Amino acid sequence: MAEEFPRFDLAGQVVLVTGAARGLGRACALACAKAGADIALGLRDAKAATGKQLVAEIEGLGRRAMRLQMDVAKLDQIEAAIAAAEDAFGRIDVLVNNAGIGPENLAENVNEADFDATLAVNLKGTFFAAQAAGRRMIKRQAGRIINMSSQAGQVALKGEAIYCMTKAGIDHMTRCLAYEWAPHKVTVNAVAPTFIWTDGTRPSLENPDFYKETLARIPLGRIGEPMDVAGAVVFLASPAASLITGVTLRVDGGWALA
Repeated sequence: MAEEFPRFDLAGQVVLVTGAARGLGRACALACAKAGADIALGLRDAKAATGKQLVAEIEGLGRRAMRLQMDVAKLDQIEAAIAAAEDAFGRIDVLVNNAGIGPENLAENVNEADFDATLAVNLKGTFFAAQAAGRRMIKRQAGRIINMSSQAGQVALKGEAIYCMTKAGIDHMTRCLAYEWAPHKVTVNAVAPTFIWTDGTRPSLENPDFYKETLARIPLGRIGEPMDVAGAVVFLASPAASLITGVTLRVDGGWALA
């Protein structure tokens, strides 16, 4: 019997990415398309120009793409979007649970509205998107779920108490779902990035003092790029990662080692 080598492509797969309009979500969608997957784009505003442009970029890579109205804070939109993706593509092989928010405030100043909104997207939205996709994967006895965590789930960041709490919750949610769904051949993993150059982080990182302080915490000596994170997502989605489940893969340049 010939030895089978690891495969790192996503040829013939269907990937749904939430929070796909920009930043990490956009990078994950493009990287998965480049690896051979057709892409369903979960968007908070499916009519926005960013979604239309991303569809064009994915089609330019020779893959199919569709926009889905999918505000993960609204459970009816989660179910409707996943059902629509399944109707269009026949199945969902991989869910990349990327949507997340992180209003910044010192713990003593956090208000209830920001607290509730952060939990609604980061925890509730992540769980119910995983549930909706997971139910279908369980029926098929196959599937991959990749949750977007953060180094903030493992290290403390000033002014980010609620965000850190939700990301720690995602890490343990990932382990729990991985354990429950392993008998159904559904793997569940998470990716935990450090500071990455995105529209959301750029204002802070362009502050020279904050940039210097942040860089000093990263042993590899650079701020991450969105494709650094997308590479980890493609790996976990690929056949090469078929025996990996319940893992939170840090993409932090070594931050957590210190």
